[in-house]
Amino acid sequence: MRVLPVRGSGKDDTTMAEPRYESFMGLGPRRIAHWEHWSNPDAETHLTDIDYYAHPRLCRLELQRRYPQLALEVPDTDDPRPRPEDQADRSKGRWGDAYRDHWQQDVASHRFASQDDMLRFSPLEQADFTGWRVVVDGDFSSEDVIYARYRADYPEQWGDEAPAGSSAAVGFYNTMFMWPLLVFGYENFLSLCLEPQFDRIMEEFAEINRRVFRAFARLPVNFVIAHDDIVLSTGPVCSPDWMHKHIFPRYEELWDIVKRAGKEVLFMVDGCVDAFVDDVMACGARGIISEPFTDYKAIAGRYENCFIAGEGDNRILMRNDPVEIRSMVESMVETGRMSGGYMMCIGNHIPFNVPPDAVKRYLDLSQELAYR
Repeated sequence: MRVLPVRGSGKDDTTMAEPRYESFMGLGPRRIAHWEHWSNPDAETHLTDIDYYAHPRLCRLELQRRYPQLALEVPDTDDPRPRPEDQADRSKGRWGDAYRDHWQQDVASHRFASQDDMLRFSPLEQADFTGWRVVVDGDFSSEDVIYARYRADYPEQWGDEAPAGSSAAVGFYNTMFMWPLLVFGYENFLSLCLEPQFDRIMEEFAEINRRVFRAFARLPVNFVIAHDDIVLSTGPVCSPDWMHKHIFPRYEELWDIVKRAGKEVLFMVDGCVDAFVDDVMACGARGIISEPFTDYKAIAGRYENCFIAGEGDNRILMRNDPVEIRSMVESMVETGRMSGGYMMCIGNHIPFNVPPDAVKRYLDLSQELAYR
Protein backbone atom coordinates (compact mmCIF):
# COMPACT_ATOMS: atom_id res chain seq x y z
CA MET A 1 0.00 0.00 0.00
CA ARG A 2 1.19 3.51 -0.77
CA VAL A 3 0.82 6.70 1.20
CA LEU A 4 -1.32 9.26 -0.58
CA PRO A 5 -1.18 13.04 -0.02
CA VAL A 6 -3.48 14.33 2.70
CA ARG A 7 -6.96 14.66 1.29
CA GLY A 8 -7.54 18.10 2.73
CA SER A 9 -4.10 19.56 2.02
CA GLY A 10 -4.34 23.02 0.62
CA LYS A 11 -3.59 26.59 1.45
CA ASP A 12 -5.70 29.59 2.35
CA ASP A 13 -3.74 31.99 0.13
CA THR A 14 -5.34 31.33 -3.24
CA THR A 15 -3.05 33.79 -5.07
CA MET A 16 0.01 31.52 -4.96
CA ALA A 17 0.39 27.97 -6.17
CA GLU A 18 1.98 25.37 -3.92
CA PRO A 19 5.21 23.74 -5.11
CA ARG A 20 3.35 20.41 -5.22
CA TYR A 21 0.60 21.95 -7.33
CA GLU A 22 3.22 23.40 -9.67
CA SER A 23 4.89 20.01 -9.90
CA PHE A 24 1.67 18.12 -10.53
CA MET A 25 0.90 20.60 -13.33
CA GLY A 26 4.38 20.46 -14.85
CA LEU A 27 5.16 24.11 -14.09
CA GLY A 28 8.71 23.40 -12.90
CA PRO A 29 9.18 25.10 -9.52
CA ARG A 30 12.88 26.00 -9.10
CA ARG A 31 13.28 23.78 -6.05
CA ILE A 32 12.32 20.26 -7.06
CA ALA A 33 9.56 19.22 -4.67
CA HIS A 34 9.27 15.89 -2.84
CA TRP A 35 6.59 13.22 -2.65
CA GLU A 36 7.91 10.50 -0.36
CA HIS A 37 6.32 7.19 0.67
CA TRP A 38 7.27 7.31 4.32
CA SER A 39 7.11 4.77 7.16
CA ASN A 40 10.42 4.97 9.02
CA PRO A 41 9.98 5.91 12.70
CA ASP A 42 13.66 5.43 13.52
CA ALA A 43 14.60 7.89 10.79
CA GLU A 44 12.20 10.41 12.34
CA THR A 45 13.93 10.03 15.69
CA HIS A 46 17.34 10.38 14.03
CA LEU A 47 16.32 13.45 12.02
CA THR A 48 14.73 15.29 14.95
CA ASP A 49 16.53 14.07 18.10
CA ILE A 50 13.06 13.37 19.54
CA ASP A 51 11.91 9.81 20.30
CA TYR A 52 9.13 9.07 17.81
CA TYR A 53 7.47 6.48 20.06
CA ALA A 54 7.58 8.56 23.24
CA HIS A 55 6.52 11.84 21.60
CA PRO A 56 5.00 11.21 18.14
CA ARG A 57 3.44 14.66 17.83
CA LEU A 58 6.49 16.61 19.01
CA CYS A 59 8.71 14.47 16.78
CA ARG A 60 6.58 15.08 13.69
CA LEU A 61 6.32 18.83 14.42
CA GLU A 62 10.10 19.05 14.58
CA LEU A 63 10.42 16.96 11.42
CA GLN A 64 8.00 19.33 9.73
CA ARG A 65 10.17 22.27 10.82
CA ARG A 66 13.45 20.73 9.63
CA TYR A 67 12.17 19.00 6.48
CA PRO A 68 8.96 20.78 5.41
CA GLN A 69 9.30 19.31 1.91
CA LEU A 70 8.14 15.94 3.30
CA ALA A 71 4.70 17.42 4.09
CA LEU A 72 3.94 14.66 6.60
CA GLU A 73 0.80 14.73 8.74
CA VAL A 74 1.13 15.67 12.41
CA PRO A 75 -0.72 13.52 14.99
CA ASP A 76 -3.42 15.24 17.02
CA THR A 77 -1.98 14.05 20.34
CA ASP A 78 1.42 13.26 21.81
CA ASP A 79 0.25 10.00 23.36
CA PRO A 80 3.10 7.45 23.31
CA ARG A 81 2.92 4.64 20.77
CA PRO A 82 3.79 1.00 21.45
CA ARG A 83 7.25 0.06 20.25
CA PRO A 84 7.36 -2.74 17.66
CA GLU A 85 9.24 -5.08 19.98
CA ASP A 86 6.42 -4.76 22.54
CA GLN A 87 3.62 -5.62 20.11
CA ALA A 88 2.01 -9.02 20.59
CA ASP A 89 1.62 -10.39 17.06
CA ARG A 90 4.70 -9.94 14.91
CA SER A 91 4.00 -12.75 12.47
CA LYS A 92 2.58 -10.92 9.45
CA GLY A 93 5.11 -8.31 8.51
CA ARG A 94 5.79 -4.81 9.72
CA TRP A 95 4.54 -1.57 8.24
CA GLY A 96 5.98 1.59 9.78
CA ASP A 97 5.52 1.55 13.54
CA ALA A 98 3.22 -1.48 13.68
CA TYR A 99 2.81 -5.05 12.51
CA ARG A 100 0.05 -6.16 10.16
CA ASP A 101 -2.76 -8.25 11.64
CA HIS A 102 -3.62 -10.23 8.49
CA TRP A 103 -2.37 -11.61 5.18
CA GLN A 104 -4.49 -10.36 2.29
CA GLN A 105 -4.46 -13.68 0.44
CA ASP A 106 -5.69 -15.53 3.52
CA VAL A 107 -8.51 -13.06 4.16
CA ALA A 108 -9.65 -13.24 0.54
CA SER A 109 -9.47 -17.03 0.31
CA HIS A 110 -11.46 -17.54 3.50
CA ARG A 111 -14.23 -15.30 2.24
CA PHE A 112 -15.39 -17.85 -0.36
CA ALA A 113 -15.88 -21.60 -0.24
CA SER A 114 -14.47 -22.15 -3.73
CA GLN A 115 -13.46 -20.47 -6.96
CA ASP A 116 -16.92 -21.29 -8.31
CA ASP A 117 -18.34 -19.19 -5.49
CA MET A 118 -16.02 -16.38 -6.54
CA LEU A 119 -17.31 -16.52 -10.10
CA ARG A 120 -20.87 -16.25 -8.78
CA PHE A 121 -20.02 -13.24 -6.60
CA SER A 122 -21.81 -9.97 -7.38
CA PRO A 123 -19.94 -6.80 -6.33
CA LEU A 124 -23.10 -4.75 -6.92
CA GLU A 125 -25.23 -6.98 -4.70
CA GLN A 126 -22.58 -6.75 -1.99
CA ALA A 127 -22.03 -2.99 -2.41
CA ASP A 128 -20.99 -2.45 1.23
CA PHE A 129 -17.39 -3.59 1.67
CA THR A 130 -17.01 -2.41 5.23
CA GLY A 131 -14.66 -4.75 7.08
CA TRP A 132 -13.56 -6.56 3.91
CA ARG A 133 -9.93 -5.41 4.17
CA VAL A 134 -9.79 -4.28 0.56
CA VAL A 135 -7.69 -1.25 1.60
CA VAL A 136 -10.55 1.14 0.85
CA ASP A 137 -13.25 -0.48 2.96
CA GLY A 138 -16.66 1.14 3.13
CA ASP A 139 -20.14 1.41 1.68
CA PHE A 140 -20.19 1.86 -2.10
CA SER A 141 -23.95 1.47 -2.50
CA SER A 142 -24.48 4.94 -3.98
CA GLU A 143 -22.69 8.03 -5.20
CA ASP A 144 -24.21 10.11 -2.39
CA VAL A 145 -23.03 7.71 0.33
CA ILE A 146 -19.51 7.80 -1.09
CA TYR A 147 -19.55 11.58 -1.47
CA ALA A 148 -20.65 12.17 2.12
CA ARG A 149 -17.88 9.92 3.44
CA TYR A 150 -15.13 11.70 1.50
CA ARG A 151 -16.49 15.26 1.75
CA ALA A 152 -16.00 15.16 5.53
CA ASP A 153 -12.22 15.24 4.95
CA TYR A 154 -12.19 18.76 3.49
CA PRO A 155 -12.86 22.21 5.00
CA GLU A 156 -16.52 23.10 4.92
CA GLN A 157 -15.72 26.65 3.81
CA TRP A 158 -14.23 25.37 0.56
CA GLY A 159 -17.69 24.57 -0.72
CA ASP A 160 -17.50 22.72 -4.04
CA GLU A 161 -14.02 23.86 -5.11
CA ALA A 162 -10.52 23.61 -3.70
CA PRO A 163 -8.49 26.82 -3.54
CA ALA A 164 -6.79 27.69 -6.81
CA GLY A 165 -3.18 26.58 -6.76
CA SER A 166 -3.80 24.03 -4.02
CA SER A 167 -2.54 20.46 -4.22
CA ALA A 168 -5.71 19.25 -2.49
CA ALA A 169 -6.26 15.70 -3.67
CA VAL A 170 -8.31 12.58 -3.14
CA GLY A 171 -6.84 9.14 -3.65
CA PHE A 172 -8.50 5.86 -4.54
CA TYR A 173 -6.64 2.58 -4.19
CA ASN A 174 -8.97 0.28 -6.17
CA THR A 175 -9.16 2.08 -9.49
CA MET A 176 -10.02 -1.15 -11.34
CA PHE A 177 -7.29 -3.79 -11.20
CA MET A 178 -7.06 -3.83 -7.41
CA TRP A 179 -10.74 -4.61 -6.83
CA PRO A 180 -10.71 -8.27 -7.95
CA LEU A 181 -7.15 -8.77 -6.72
CA LEU A 182 -8.09 -7.71 -3.17
CA VAL A 183 -11.54 -9.28 -3.05
CA PHE A 184 -10.43 -12.70 -4.34
CA GLY A 185 -6.71 -12.70 -3.52
CA TYR A 186 -3.84 -12.50 -5.99
CA GLU A 187 -3.60 -16.20 -6.83
CA ASN A 188 -7.35 -16.65 -7.25
CA PHE A 189 -7.56 -13.54 -9.40
CA LEU A 190 -4.93 -14.91 -11.78
CA SER A 191 -6.72 -18.27 -11.89
CA LEU A 192 -10.09 -16.70 -12.72
CA CYS A 193 -9.44 -13.60 -14.78
CA LEU A 194 -9.66 -15.40 -18.15
CA GLU A 195 -12.96 -17.15 -17.39
CA PRO A 196 -15.93 -15.81 -19.41
CA GLN A 197 -17.90 -15.24 -16.18
CA PHE A 198 -15.25 -12.80 -15.06
CA ASP A 199 -16.41 -10.22 -17.60
CA ARG A 200 -19.59 -9.61 -15.55
CA ILE A 201 -17.59 -9.22 -12.34
CA MET A 202 -15.31 -6.61 -13.91
CA GLU A 203 -18.29 -4.69 -15.25
CA GLU A 204 -19.87 -4.65 -11.79
CA PHE A 205 -16.66 -3.34 -10.26
CA ALA A 206 -16.63 -0.70 -12.99
CA GLU A 207 -20.14 0.35 -12.02
CA ILE A 208 -19.06 0.73 -8.39
CA ASN A 209 -16.19 2.91 -9.56
CA ARG A 210 -18.50 5.07 -11.66
CA ARG A 211 -20.19 5.95 -8.37
CA VAL A 212 -16.79 6.65 -6.81
CA PHE A 213 -15.55 8.93 -9.57
CA ARG A 214 -18.87 10.78 -9.86
CA ALA A 215 -18.57 11.45 -6.13
CA PHE A 216 -14.96 12.60 -6.58
CA ALA A 217 -16.05 14.97 -9.34
CA ARG A 218 -18.10 16.83 -6.72
CA LEU A 219 -15.32 17.11 -4.13
CA PRO A 220 -13.31 20.30 -3.50
CA VAL A 221 -10.05 18.86 -4.86
CA ASN A 222 -7.81 19.71 -7.77
CA PHE A 223 -6.32 16.22 -8.19
CA VAL A 224 -7.50 12.62 -8.15
CA ILE A 225 -4.79 10.04 -7.45
CA ALA A 226 -5.84 6.79 -9.09
CA HIS A 227 -3.92 3.76 -7.82
CA ASP A 228 -3.71 0.35 -9.50
CA ASP A 229 -0.79 -2.08 -9.33
CA ILE A 230 -1.10 -3.27 -12.92
CA VAL A 231 2.56 -4.33 -13.18
CA LEU A 232 5.29 -6.14 -11.26
CA SER A 233 8.94 -5.12 -11.01
CA THR A 234 9.47 -7.15 -14.21
CA GLY A 235 6.52 -5.69 -16.13
CA PRO A 236 2.84 -6.46 -16.78
CA VAL A 237 0.78 -8.87 -14.68
CA CYS A 238 -1.83 -9.49 -17.39
CA SER A 239 -1.55 -9.42 -21.16
CA PRO A 240 -2.04 -6.20 -23.14
CA ASP A 241 -5.16 -7.77 -24.71
CA TRP A 242 -6.71 -8.36 -21.27
CA MET A 243 -5.77 -4.86 -20.14
CA HIS A 244 -7.25 -3.27 -23.24
CA LYS A 245 -10.47 -5.19 -22.68
CA HIS A 246 -10.97 -4.76 -18.94
CA ILE A 247 -8.82 -1.89 -17.65
CA PHE A 248 -7.79 0.87 -20.01
CA PRO A 249 -11.24 1.62 -21.48
CA ARG A 250 -12.53 1.97 -17.91
CA TYR A 251 -9.66 4.27 -16.94
CA GLU A 252 -10.55 6.52 -19.85
CA GLU A 253 -14.22 6.55 -18.86
CA LEU A 254 -13.65 7.05 -15.11
CA TRP A 255 -10.97 9.68 -15.47
CA ASP A 256 -13.06 11.61 -17.98
CA ILE A 257 -15.73 11.98 -15.27
CA VAL A 258 -13.39 13.93 -12.97
CA LYS A 259 -11.50 15.71 -15.76
CA ARG A 260 -14.78 17.19 -17.01
CA ALA A 261 -15.18 18.58 -13.49
CA GLY A 262 -11.82 20.36 -13.79
CA LYS A 263 -9.65 17.89 -11.89
CA GLU A 264 -6.40 16.30 -13.02
CA VAL A 265 -5.63 12.58 -12.67
CA LEU A 266 -2.30 11.30 -11.32
CA PHE A 267 -1.70 7.59 -11.74
CA MET A 268 0.07 5.61 -8.99
CA VAL A 269 1.43 2.14 -9.69
CA ASP A 270 4.04 -0.20 -8.24
CA GLY A 271 6.61 -1.96 -10.41
CA CYS A 272 7.91 -1.27 -13.92
CA VAL A 273 5.17 0.50 -15.86
CA ASP A 274 7.21 1.06 -19.05
CA ALA A 275 5.01 -1.28 -21.11
CA PHE A 276 1.84 0.65 -20.25
CA VAL A 277 3.01 4.27 -19.97
CA ASP A 278 1.53 5.25 -23.33
CA ASP A 279 -1.78 3.54 -22.52
CA VAL A 280 -2.06 5.29 -19.15
CA MET A 281 -1.25 8.69 -20.62
CA ALA A 282 -3.69 8.12 -23.50
CA CYS A 283 -6.42 7.43 -20.94
CA GLY A 284 -6.02 10.96 -19.59
CA ALA A 285 -3.49 10.85 -16.75
CA ARG A 286 -1.49 14.01 -16.03
CA GLY A 287 1.43 11.74 -15.16
CA ILE A 288 2.67 8.74 -13.22
CA ILE A 289 4.23 7.98 -9.86
CA SER A 290 5.81 4.54 -9.81
CA GLU A 291 8.95 2.71 -8.69
CA PRO A 292 12.63 2.90 -9.75
CA PHE A 293 12.18 -0.06 -12.11
CA THR A 294 10.46 2.40 -14.47
CA ASP A 295 12.47 4.45 -17.00
CA TYR A 296 11.71 8.04 -15.95
CA LYS A 297 14.10 9.73 -18.34
CA ALA A 298 12.28 8.02 -21.21
CA ILE A 299 8.92 9.30 -19.94
CA ALA A 300 10.31 12.82 -19.45
CA GLY A 301 11.63 12.78 -22.99
CA ARG A 302 8.36 11.53 -24.46
CA TYR A 303 5.80 13.63 -22.54
CA GLU A 304 6.76 17.26 -22.11
CA ASN A 305 6.55 18.44 -18.50
CA CYS A 306 4.26 15.62 -17.40
CA PHE A 307 4.11 14.74 -13.71
CA ILE A 308 6.56 11.94 -12.81
CA ALA A 309 7.92 10.64 -9.49
CA GLY A 310 9.47 7.50 -8.04
CA GLU A 311 12.96 7.31 -9.57
CA GLY A 312 14.77 7.06 -6.22
CA ASP A 313 15.71 3.55 -5.06
CA ASN A 314 15.63 2.34 -1.46
CA ARG A 315 18.05 -0.46 -2.35
CA ILE A 316 20.67 2.26 -2.75
CA LEU A 317 19.69 3.78 0.60
CA MET A 318 19.91 0.35 2.21
CA ARG A 319 23.56 0.06 1.17
CA ASN A 320 24.21 3.49 2.72
CA ASP A 321 27.16 4.26 0.48
CA PRO A 322 27.60 8.07 0.43
CA VAL A 323 29.04 8.08 -3.09
CA GLU A 324 26.22 5.91 -4.45
CA ILE A 325 23.52 7.99 -2.76
CA ARG A 326 25.00 11.20 -4.18
CA SER A 327 25.11 9.66 -7.64
CA MET A 328 21.45 8.64 -7.32
CA VAL A 329 20.39 12.14 -6.27
CA GLU A 330 22.40 13.73 -9.08
CA SER A 331 20.70 11.43 -11.60
CA MET A 332 17.29 12.28 -10.16
CA VAL A 333 18.05 15.98 -10.43
CA GLU A 334 19.09 15.46 -14.06
CA THR A 335 15.66 13.97 -14.78
CA GLY A 336 14.05 16.81 -12.82
CA ARG A 337 15.66 19.30 -15.16
CA MET A 338 14.16 17.44 -18.10
CA SER A 339 10.59 17.75 -16.79
CA GLY A 340 8.76 20.52 -14.98
CA GLY A 341 6.54 17.86 -13.41
CA TYR A 342 9.31 15.80 -11.82
CA MET A 343 9.31 15.24 -8.05
CA MET A 344 11.98 13.74 -5.80
CA CYS A 345 10.67 10.38 -4.58
CA ILE A 346 12.06 7.10 -3.35
CA GLY A 347 9.64 5.11 -5.46
CA ASN A 348 9.95 1.78 -3.66
CA HIS A 349 9.30 3.44 -0.31
CA ILE A 350 11.30 4.52 2.75
CA PRO A 351 10.29 1.67 5.09
CA PHE A 352 11.28 1.09 8.70
CA ASN A 353 14.49 -0.82 7.93
CA VAL A 354 16.21 1.81 5.77
CA PRO A 355 19.22 3.15 7.75
CA PRO A 356 18.27 6.52 9.26
CA ASP A 357 21.65 7.98 8.36
CA ALA A 358 21.03 7.09 4.70
CA VAL A 359 17.64 8.81 4.82
CA LYS A 360 19.25 11.94 6.23
CA ARG A 361 21.96 11.87 3.57
CA TYR A 362 19.33 11.57 0.80
CA LEU A 363 17.24 14.44 2.18
CA ASP A 364 20.23 16.71 2.82
CA LEU A 365 21.68 16.06 -0.63
CA SER A 366 18.28 16.81 -2.12
CA GLN A 367 18.17 20.11 -0.27
CA GLU A 368 21.61 20.93 -1.65
CA LEU A 369 21.24 19.74 -5.23
CA ALA A 370 17.57 19.47 -6.23
CA TYR A 371 17.11 22.71 -8.15
CA ARG A 372 16.13 23.48 -11.72
